[in-house]
Amino acid sequence: MINLMYLVLTALLALNVSNEILQAFRVINQSISQSNKAIRDKNDDLYKSFDENENMEGQRERVKPFNDKAKEVKAAAQAMFEYLDNWKVRMIEESGGYDSVDGRIKREDNIDASTLLLVNHNGGDSIKAKIIALRNSMLGAVEDPTIRSALEKQLPLRVDNPKKSDNNPQGDWSTGNFYNMPTVAAVTLFSKFQSDVRNSEQLIVNELFREAASKRVSFDAFTAIAVPKTSYALAGQKIDADILLAAYNTVLQPTVTANTGHVTPAKEGVASWEGVASGVGLQTVKGTVSINMNGIPLSKPFEFQYMVGSTGASMQLDKMNVFYIGVPNPITVSAAGYSLEDVSVNIPGATVTPNGKGHYDVTVTNPGQVTAAIVAKTSEGVKTVGTQPIRIKMIPDPQAEVGGKSFGGEAANIFRAQVGVIANLKNFDFDARFVVTSYQISILPRHGELVGPYTENSPYLTGEHLQNKQIQQAISRARPGDKIFIEEVKAIGPDKRQRAINSITLTLL
Repeated sequence: MINLMYLVLTALLALNVSNEILQAFRVINQSISQSNKAIRDKNDDLYKSFDENENMEGQRERVKPFNDKAKEVKAAAQAMFEYLDNWKVRMIEESGGYDSVDGRIKREDNIDASTLLLVNHNGGDSIKAKIIALRNSMLGAVEDPTIRSALEKQLPLRVDNPKKSDNNPQGDWSTGNFYNMPTVAAVTLFSKFQSDVRNSEQLIVNELFREAASKRVSFDAFTAIAVPKTSYALAGQKIDADILLAAYNTVLQPTVTANTGHVTPAKEGVASWEGVASGVGLQTVKGTVSINMNGIPLSKPFEFQYMVGSTGASMQLDKMNVFYIGVPNPITVSAAGYSLEDVSVNIPGATVTPNGKGHYDVTVTNPGQVTAAIVAKTSEGVKTVGTQPIRIKMIPDPQAEVGGKSFGGEAANIFRAQVGVIANLKNFDFDARFVVTSYQISILPRHGELVGPYTENSPYLTGEHLQNKQIQQAISRARPGDKIFIEEVKAIGPDKRQRAINSITLTLL
């Protein structure tokens, strides 16, 4: 909305640089400056969290590379912010400086300073080059090419050349932005550039924090995993299994116990279990994995099963005993007495794609239950050697959040600085992402009548991608004590099905 107001006011300058217009630029500049401070404070909290994560025991090696990148982004953003501040000072000095009485710029309506410094003396070209360089540097800090491509479209810091006109036949960026621009308008534009820097810094550092978290070895909630090397064995055969922690640490080693067989001491986070197959049918091994976490003993149970028999087949689900719609579900298939090249699997209504010997990716579309048939080639033809029922489920609903919250209190300045509504899928084993497609927002002032509801068909709350600009206007007026209601939230995930998710209720502090 601020950008739109800036464009309207700039157009009015061609008619008359009135005191009302100059006052409007003062208000816009003050609003942008306050917003920049709020974003800077939020970024500082993120940098503090980065440092705290790096200093945690066993986390430095994981976090430091991303924290170092974040610090580089911070330094570059701050340098650009100060560079633009310096241009403000030069513009004001060229216009005669500040009034000693009221502290305002003496010649706010001066149009010669911007033309001289930024067009005739090519200052605008230098600014343009630095914006492009900082944008490229920020995007280069992101490892994931898919995320980097998405950020290229979202990053507010950009250079868009103006259309050619009679006053600007070459479509020059400096001319289009600064020619005959009143000093107060130029200063406001520099504040807008600073806002783009802070918002872009926030997007990039948030992504670096997410990338670091994706490599996290978390010890406050860990899961024990038992991986048998043989899921089907003949009587008398040796059976081996690896027992390990999902979160690995080179300093802390787990203690592993089991109700049967022999467990070797853990080395580099991994203990080995060894036993001898006995009996016929499904056998279960249970035990515990224990670790001392900063003086607090923690234990988690583990369990795995293996089949003992003379003939038959088995299928190991690499993720869990369920298929999810919208994502590839990896499985491993084998049959005792048959070569992996001769074994395959048939699943009604599913697409089964080979992914190496004995490995397949299964794609399903309809919820319910199917029976997977394991088949093998024999000298007499193809025959079914085993079956297994598999449940088919939808991916769970994500959690709608703003600033990491779905309810409760939130600082007003933090809320106003949020970019949009996030659909966060928590505690799900697959890499599945959801995007908010629409929502409805209402604001109930502490003293006043309900504002809204306003409907938006995107995830954004602010910024140039926001379609309903009334939302940004309403958010900019939000104050402590106001209540925010974000309802009718819809999101779409990898299954391409739009679904309604939870509402968000926040009280501004």
